[in-house]
Amino acid sequence: MSINREQAWNIVTEFVQSESLRNHMRSVEAAMRAYAEKFGEDVETWGVVGLLHDFDWEIHPDLERHPIAGAPILRERGVAEDIIQSVLSHADELKIPRVSLRDKTLYAVDELTGLITAAALVRPSKDIRDVEVSSIKKKWKDRAFAAGVNREDVEHGTADLGVDLWDEHVPTVLKAMQAIAGNLGLDGRLAKPVEPAN
Repeated sequence: MSINREQAWNIVTEFVQSESLRNHMRSVEAAMRAYAEKFGEDVETWGVVGLLHDFDWEIHPDLERHPIAGAPILRERGVAEDIIQSVLSHADELKIPRVSLRDKTLYAVDELTGLITAAALVRPSKDIRDVEVSSIKKKWKDRAFAAGVNREDVEHGTADLGVDLWDEHVPTVLKAMQAIAGNLGLDGRLAKPVEPAN
């Protein structure tokens, strides 16, 4: 037995106060669900993995403890071992082999969602639905932009997943995030209102 989306979200809200971190986890959830659909896998379980992957970052904000120290908390809450395994596999430091397609997908989408979010936030509209693959490609080449996003991880993850970065991977993740723009606060509400001309 494992947990459903609502139970996973309750774990997130218990341990994550930062709205931007919650939005990151929602973004990864959306990307995981999109890929599950594409690959004919269990959409709900893949979504739960994406939603939970960083649930312990605020209580274990370093790579020595995240996500390994979070695993016992997930076990206490009835999360299945295979889901915990996928969560653990996204951390390079743990050297856990990414065996399943789900493990590989989580690793491939995780950092990319951060770059896409940053690309949306620098647009005047602050609306992810205005972001195009071509604009992400430009930002990708500018290493100073969203410098915290590890582009090599995305490249390695995408290659391991066996999909093309620009023809398939970026469009899949972008479309998944655009579909939940309102939940991510990337639907234009953050744009400054235009001052009326006098």
